[in-house]
Amino acid sequence: MIVNEANLTAVFINLKTIFNKAFDKAPSTWEKTTMLVPSTSGQNDYAWLSNFPKMRKWLGDKVIKSLEAFKYTVVNDDFEATVEVDRNHIDDDQIGIYEPQAKDAGFSSAQLPDEIDADLKNDSFTTECFDGQYFYDNDHEVDGSSVSNVGTVALSAASNVAAAASYGVARLAIMTVTDDEGRPLGLIPNLLEVPPALEATGKLLVENPKLADDTPNPYHGTAELVVNPRLTSSTAWFLHVTNRPLKPFVYQLRKAPVFVQQVDMQADNVFLRKKFRFGAEARAAGGYGLWQMSWGSTGAG
Repeated sequence: MIVNEANLTAVFINLKTIFNKAFDKAPSTWEKTTMLVPSTSGQNDYAWLSNFPKMRKWLGDKVIKSLEAFKYTVVNDDFEATVEVDRNHIDDDQIGIYEPQAKDAGFSSAQLPDEIDADLKNDSFTTECFDGQYFYDNDHEVDGSSVSNVGTVALSAASNVAAAASYGVARLAIMTVTDDEGRPLGLIPNLLEVPPALEATGKLLVENPKLADDTPNPYHGTAELVVNPRLTSSTAWFLHVTNRPLKPFVYQLRKAPVFVQQVDMQADNVFLRKKFRFGAEARAAGGYGLWQMSWGSTGAG
């Protein structure tokens, strides 16, 4: 193939098509626990998270709730995936060797939110959220009192006692959270997230009518199970509330992943190294939403 502008355009249009098809077909689970927040600048301020919205009876003047003096800002990061194309491969009609790389670039671009989401969860026991505490912590302040959304208990479906001491504790903690006026938030957890090592235990807890000791399972059907292979701990597990507009985690999107290319035959990398380039670019970030909507355990015991 003669390496000229017309042929280069055709080659890279084909690679872009392959990229986009792989992007569209890539599986994704981040939206189950994470809310999309558009971004129009280099960062977003999430001070508004300090005010959990809840209707109240209107008696007399309206009660105006101001934002707490929390400062929680999430700064967008740049992401990229780049592949070099040797000019000789175009010249020799060997462009097909780059199709798998174009597919993988599209696939990984589509899964960028899942990667960011998993990083949030892996770091959640040691990273601060909007109130200045770790996202999973034992001293979130609500109306002057400390409230916990963290544990160390191992997830267990061995018996009613073991299930109640792990999954049951998490479920109760979420369902009894109140606002700063002492009113129940009415949260009901509906999604159990575990690493692959806890898949069997999770299935027993929420999908099986009986526990491991063959006794009736009171938690059967109380939550959807999500097995997340990107979780780095083999013991940590999480219970989330995901059936409301607000969710426990934030995917902040400034610029969705797009296919980019460098095909100028006068560019230095082409002149000096006979290399063209293609890939993907994006701008995004992850952050923590409302801690009240999630409970996590390290599972360390």
